[in-house]
Amino acid sequence: MKVKEITKQEFLELAIREESHFFDKKAKLLAPNKIQKHAVAFGNADGGELLIGIKDSSDEPNPQLRWDGFSSIEDLNGHLQTLFNISPSIDLKYTILKCSEFKGYVLQVNIERTAELHKTLDGLVYQRSGAQSLQLKDPQKIIELSYAKGATTFEDQVLPEIPPEQITDSKEIDSYLRSFSPRTDALDFCVNQNLFTYKEWYPRVAAVLLFLPSPASLLPRKCSIKITRYNTNEEVPEREHLLQQETIDAPLNLAITLIASKVSEIISSVKVMTKDGLVQMDYPQEAIWEVIVNSLIHRDYSISDDVQVLIFNNRIEVLSPGKLPGYVTATNILDARYARNPKIVRTLHRYPNPPNKDMGEGLNTAFQKMKERGLQPPIIKEIGNYVKVTLPHLPMASPSESILRYLKINPEITNKDARDLTGIKSENLVKIEFYKLRNAGLLEKVPEKNASKAAWRLTDLGRIEAKKFN
Repeated sequence: MKVKEITKQEFLELAIREESHFFDKKAKLLAPNKIQKHAVAFGNADGGELLIGIKDSSDEPNPQLRWDGFSSIEDLNGHLQTLFNISPSIDLKYTILKCSEFKGYVLQVNIERTAELHKTLDGLVYQRSGAQSLQLKDPQKIIELSYAKGATTFEDQVLPEIPPEQITDSKEIDSYLRSFSPRTDALDFCVNQNLFTYKEWYPRVAAVLLFLPSPASLLPRKCSIKITRYNTNEEVPEREHLLQQETIDAPLNLAITLIASKVSEIISSVKVMTKDGLVQMDYPQEAIWEVIVNSLIHRDYSISDDVQVLIFNNRIEVLSPGKLPGYVTATNILDARYARNPKIVRTLHRYPNPPNKDMGEGLNTAFQKMKERGLQPPIIKEIGNYVKVTLPHLPMASPSESILRYLKINPEITNKDARDLTGIKSENLVKIEFYKLRNAGLLEKVPEKNASKAAWRLTDLGRIEAKKFN
């Protein structure tokens, strides 16, 4: 058994670390069926880390008192046996942590996602979602998960021709591990996270993409990002429309930042025609960021091609190699969760400021931010062997127009109704829209409704205006 000494500061970093899609901590009295529940949930999702012997904030508000170590190493055997009894067996590595400031031992378990569907001993299926381990009860959902987990991923491919030192000595992994707790050296990290093979220390594709300065120079497949600016609105641009092209080849976390920055720089120089005349193209930065992140972390790296970011006068198109993974479709993509490259997703999420901060919410955020900006929603299509996401620079109905359209067929509208309708999250911003329509003589307050029940309705003039909408 591997025993690792950690400092009090490292323990405190673990104690205050927020539970997430990839991390959970539990007291030592966690029942065996609960241990299996969380381990199965990680194995059926994207993998993760489980600490047993550190209380969470609900059990102990004071982080200094959250150490809940086992009295002896032998006391861990029951918990380990419980984990080993999961069928099919889970791919896991474990380390025993001790700290001179506290009594006892803590069990640290790193769990990999596998191609098999895991169940607890009582036959229940769990899957990690955010910071929860949720039971899947719908037989169809279990079938879909089983199908999705059967897919293989190129990120696991072994690259024996690349010396491990090229990764363990890189500046990127050195920077990454400075914020990693408990402290670990690069080789231990890569082996424990299954980024290297266990015995030979051969790097996997995921390690190269995450930490080499120039992944494209050593991978047997194309894996860079090309940014192209076309001076046209045409669906199929001609050669004379090409204004600018740039290729970015960098470790994934850095690449995402460089791409987002370059795209923002380019669109700041693009002018578009609107009802107010010629204005600067204006996109929500969050939408651009999330689409770029998704295109890199969920692409199929077995396909030898680059991610393409195409900037037109009226839209941005992002083409990511590979079809939608598993059971994900263009219809259910905002609700379904499936990571084609779980090692990449999990490792990026451990950066101090992770690019994939809100797990499973990336494209939802893009849709929300486009709506808030008054732009039409992203368009997601599978085209051949690629997924294309288009961000149109086309206006959707204004909040005022949306409110009038709503009242054309509804007798009244509340602040909450308007927020749901327009995508505006702020109550005060919605009030401003109501006041603008009131000042124009189109809306009036419903007299008998005030405070939290306040509502608005059309005036006679407002009804005439609303009839103009189809």
